Amino acid sequence: MDFPAWDPVLIDIPGLPIAIRWYGLMYVVGFIVGQWLLVRLARARFLPVAEDKAPDLVLYLVFGVLLGGRVGYALFYEHDLLSPLKFIRVWAGGLSFHGGLLGVCIAAILFARKHKIAILRVFDACALAVTPGILAVRMANFINGELYGRVTEAGVGWAMRFPGDPKAMELLHLQDSWSMRERELCIQVAFKHRSWDGVKGMLSDTDEHGQHIDWERDVRPFLDWDRIKDQVPFRHPSQLYEGLGEGVVVGIVLLVVYLLTRRRPLRAGAYGGVFLIGYAVVRFCIEYLREPDKQFKSLTNPVGTVFLSMTMGQTLCAVMAVAGLLMLFWPRRAPPPPATEAKT
Repeated sequence: MDFPAWDPVLIDIPGLPIAIRWYGLMYVVGFIVGQWLLVRLARARFLPVAEDKAPDLVLYLVFGVLLGGRVGYALFYEHDLLSPLKFIRVWAGGLSFHGGLLGVCIAAILFARKHKIAILRVFDACALAVTPGILAVRMANFINGELYGRVTEAGVGWAMRFPGDPKAMELLHLQDSWSMRERELCIQVAFKHRSWDGVKGMLSDTDEHGQHIDWERDVRPFLDWDRIKDQVPFRHPSQLYEGLGEGVVVGIVLLVVYLLTRRRPLRAGAYGGVFLIGYAVVRFCIEYLREPDKQFKSLTNPVGTVFLSMTMGQTLCAVMAVAGLLMLFWPRRAPPPPATEAKT
């Protein structure tokens, strides 16, 4: 299949260094759908707060996801982002699902303490509301052409060639030292979605290291996807696998569990445990088809494993699965019976 190469920017805002991106828009979609679900769960008394308080939880989660996702990416994948000046450059990308999950847990704990409700039930409500957002963000990953899969044979009917592939970057003369937007614009030209005259005024004269760029001589002649695509390997569209697996399949499982038990809900934490285990299993399996993180790859470690022959994603998913099992099966003390007044 042909990669559609849609522009990751939905709307360019002239004169401003900001733009409306599909990636950011999908986060907004995820939070809006999540809020709708949380309000319904509060109405059903599954989330034990008033309906008008459920949107407050979303505000907590926004900060938890974004801050936790950024910190997690810096800790797990790119330590250079721990530098304050690089950490705040969120427009250059870099959010980790597992870091965002930790941020959600902290946000849920703070919300539960403020409203004096069971923390595990807040976790359950978040688990039931999060999967549409996961699907939306994975679709944005696909639009961005990032997080693509490992090389596969052309006989795989849905295999694709991605312009972010290292071989494609080399043939198109795209450089990591350019801004992300400059690379995106050049890809749009290569796919004939934009004209060179329409984008050249949006390109900087220097790269991030201050080196001069001669766009007309060193770049423009090579921006032709049809010319180079046959030299680019086919890859699994693992973003779509993750969207369908983590977003749709896990979401359907949680919905079925909730519908079967809504008259007599499972104990607090059970739904969160199902989510953690379901996500961990799906992501662990898809990691075998996803391109290894370049930060961990080397000549002696081409698969990018970090622990017991597992990738970083698989390692973090193993921790998730253990946490999910504990939430499901850890024994808890029954609440003490209510005190009775002594007869006189």
